Amino acid sequence: MTGELAGLRVAVTRSRDRAGALADALAAAGAEPVLVPLIDFEVGDNHLLGASLNRLRAGEYAWLVISSITTVRALKQWCEAEGTVLAELVPPGTRVATIGPTSVAVLAAEGIHAELAPVDVQSAAGLVALWPGFPADDGGPDRGGNARVLLPQSNLAEPTLADGLAAKGWTPETVTAYRTVDYPADPAFRLTAALAHSRPEPGSGSYPLLTPAEAAGEVRAGAVNAVVLASGSAARRVAATLSPLPESCLVVAIGQPTRAEAERLGLRIAATAEHPTPAGIVAALAAAVQQSTPSTTGEMK
Repeated sequence: MTGELAGLRVAVTRSRDRAGALADALAAAGAEPVLVPLIDFEVGDNHLLGASLNRLRAGEYAWLVISSITTVRALKQWCEAEGTVLAELVPPGTRVATIGPTSVAVLAAEGIHAELAPVDVQSAAGLVALWPGFPADDGGPDRGGNARVLLPQSNLAEPTLADGLAAKGWTPETVTAYRTVDYPADPAFRLTAALAHSRPEPGSGSYPLLTPAEAAGEVRAGAVNAVVLASGSAARRVAATLSPLPESCLVVAIGQPTRAEAERLGLRIAATAEHPTPAGIVAALAAAVQQSTPSTTGEMK
């Protein structure tokens, strides 16, 4: 796909330590990524989280649901502070579910096998659609009557998972694993745990880093051609700090929930990634560029 985004200056709304894979994928397609970190993450209430994780370790839950890669980082940071590792949190009788193949790979690198994850609709709604009713008749550990499901998540998490599991007869228990905050996070509480699945990004440190005010100026001047929204939280911050975006600035959402939140805020979405991965975002942006390119007749395609 090299060259299909040539000449496009793309704002990536992530901090440098989280933007490497996406920025590199954009650069490989010919774009010029600029980093505009708008949100960051801090640890949640470690006392409450620790109590839930100790119950998990004791085998009190039939399922553990990991609803984001940031959740994995939060749990790993708690484990590092406690002198343990993620794999030791999940006893043999507890099943693990997550929201897509990328999260499955991230968990596998940490020694955790996730046996349930949507492939097509990689979201909370997609996972709920796959979730079995309770009691399950598949020979799983929940046959004994354990309907408890642990959901460590963001303080801003929508109730989609909890409500969906409850509707299927399960007993979801939510706990705040991390808090989503405006960038930058307080250094004393920032999530810093590195995932085993992560790889060094040799080029990621060379991308320009803009403050929201600097980015807003460049957007207004037409110097930023596209903005990538990697979450609903990022959409809210873009609406608050970069709007109004000119019609020529293509906005790409990482998935349908992010698109819905962006549109609720009045942002015009040019494309939505079919899969919430760097390759999926690049493909969506390439399609948006092609759609917006004037044809030989002078009309928009």
